[in-house]
Amino acid sequence: MGCGSCGTSKDGAPGGCNSHGNCASGGCNRMNVHDWLANLPFADPESNCKIVEVSFNNGSRKDFFKNTSTNFYEKGDMIAVEGVSGFDVGMVNLTGELVRIQLKKRNVDEKSPDTKRILRRASETDLAKLKETKAREAEVLIRSRAMARQLKLELKMAEVEIQADGRKATFFYIADDRVDFRELIKLYAGEFKVKVEMRQIGARQEAGKVGGIGSCGRELCCSSWLTDFKSVNTNAARYQNLSINQTKLSGQCGRLKCCLNYELDTYMDALQFFPDDADVIEMAKSRAFLVKKDIFRNLMWYTMPDSNKQYPLTIERVKKIKELNKQGIRPDDLEPVEVTSGKPKEIEPVYADVVGQISLKSLEKTSRKRRDSERNQQQGGGNRQGGNRQSGNNKQQGGGQQQGNNQQSKGNQNQQRPNQQNRNQRPQQNRNQQQRQQQKPNNEGNKN
Repeated sequence: MGCGSCGTSKDGAPGGCNSHGNCASGGCNRMNVHDWLANLPFADPESNCKIVEVSFNNGSRKDFFKNTSTNFYEKGDMIAVEGVSGFDVGMVNLTGELVRIQLKKRNVDEKSPDTKRILRRASETDLAKLKETKAREAEVLIRSRAMARQLKLELKMAEVEIQADGRKATFFYIADDRVDFRELIKLYAGEFKVKVEMRQIGARQEAGKVGGIGSCGRELCCSSWLTDFKSVNTNAARYQNLSINQTKLSGQCGRLKCCLNYELDTYMDALQFFPDDADVIEMAKSRAFLVKKDIFRNLMWYTMPDSNKQYPLTIERVKKIKELNKQGIRPDDLEPVEVTSGKPKEIEPVYADVVGQISLKSLEKTSRKRRDSERNQQQGGGNRQGGNRQSGNNKQQGGGQQQGNNQQSKGNQNQQRPNQQNRNQRPQQNRNQQQRQQQKPNNEGNKN
């Protein structure tokens, strides 16, 4: 919603447009209006409209005020206006000749004495007071819903708007039937210490206050520009050949979409040339039933009970068949029209035969190089596969040898066990041999 030149300051307020924290273009507000007569000069400045349209609560509510001073207010200026036993702060939404058009639209007299006045430009104190009251609205809304639930009243509190000076609060509620809220007003006045005003709104107005994005991908019409809500019936969908699907035809408010009425007048004007009593026509084989009416091609689509095919007929052909049926004649053929799409056919590009005009030696060289590289890759891949096979055989042979070695090692271990016993006996045998050798020289000396 913000304009392209609008920045954001530290406290979250718009910092662009040189308007001291307020958006002069109005692009940051709901129900924004472009004053296209603002820059046009007037021959008689005194005949200019003295009424100014002011928006409150970011455009959710608008009202008219009289400018009795000589000050000139532009769109986006924050001003203080007369309120209920106090003052309120709003933003200038529209000035000049366009205000007179809005006054005529709402049947408001420009010279009415009941029109409230503009007091002054909003000062920093007024803006600070406005910020305090707006921060209080969320808490008041939650508490008001709890109090209404305690009294068991069949209503839904949608929004609370507190006046800038904090002396008055307007409670917007939704209810299907009439509600006796006299006791509720007393509780609200004693709890919040304000003058209470209860205002009933509908589901469409609630959706406009809440806001959101529609199925078309744009902001809701009720929250951007639409103020007059008209009743929408399912007949509007039937006239436009739309399927009666409640989930697709209803908006975020739970009611039928307001946009169903936008093109309804065009369809009604075009359907005047179509025959009304042509829902069923008599043919020689069987009856033909009307499926839909195409106002863009002036065709009427019929179907036969023995086939699923749809036959487009012109309006003149349908009228002629109805006249024949009144005479008791049933035609044999419907004479349908061939429906062709209006899309332009794609023209196939024309290719020129350039064989023999250019040399293909460079292309042949590149193709030979590619073939040679592919062959080398294939040969290299075969060698790799052969090497892998040999390595696999070696692995198998090596695995067999390892198994044989393991068996031999087991046999050697079994043979080593008795050798260990022999080793234990060898020291004793060596000792006996040494003793014998020592005895031999003694015996030889005795002989001598």
